[in-house]
Amino acid sequence: MSTRVEMISDFYANYPEDTRLERSRRGQLEFFVTMDYIHRYAGKESKVIEIGAGTGRYSIALAKEGMDVTAVELTESNFAILKQNGEGIANIKPVQGDATDLSCFADDSFDVTLVFGPMYHLYDKADIDKAIDEAIRVTKKDGVILFAFISVYAIMYANYLSGNWGEGEEENFTKDYKIRHFQEQMFTGYDISEFEALFDKKPVEWITTAGVDGMLEAIQVRPDFAFSDEDFEAFKKWYLAFAEKRELLGSTNHLLYICRK
Repeated sequence: MSTRVEMISDFYANYPEDTRLERSRRGQLEFFVTMDYIHRYAGKESKVIEIGAGTGRYSIALAKEGMDVTAVELTESNFAILKQNGEGIANIKPVQGDATDLSCFADDSFDVTLVFGPMYHLYDKADIDKAIDEAIRVTKKDGVILFAFISVYAIMYANYLSGNWGEGEEENFTKDYKIRHFQEQMFTGYDISEFEALFDKKPVEWITTAGVDGMLEAIQVRPDFAFSDEDFEAFKKWYLAFAEKRELLGSTNHLLYICRK
């Protein structure tokens, strides 16, 4: 069996991550909403670390705004593109590393910490705790941490309504409907309260939990799905107004758990 790192590396070596947040309305909404939340806690003078930076879409955007950004990425393929995309930008530092071991960074180093990817691909409870603890450790006291995660229900809606529902149930739930987390899933999803409970005994204060892309991933496959630029601008503002409504969180694919150290 491949290791976690091997599986993730193989996946992203064959996946066009660099255009993910641009090529669909769903991705564009995720970027817009996520950047709005980042800007609530990070300013031009902020020292920011993004853990799981991918090809650098967020890190590079923040560095161009003047923030001091450290971008940590695990996979060789994404890291190579991250370095290329960051060329000529003085205040971004690409580092290849794993969210479960940030020992190259001192305690209390960053004003804002972004964990935008690792929680999708961590399955073992010990590794999940390590990633959370490391993100907290490198964040300054009173600093803010944003953890991205995926709703298990949105995984079902987005991927298993095309004649393969039984496969989705077996992949993500036990026979008595408890949520499963195991390496071969590649992407693991959570119940909202289940993810929030991971932080119950951590030295952080919960600020909010917000959705960032709604139901667009499930809906955008419809042949009649369309948004004019004008309508999409209106939709983005509408969605942002309701991004934290508890009754909507399970249906959004990507979410943010935001807390203060």
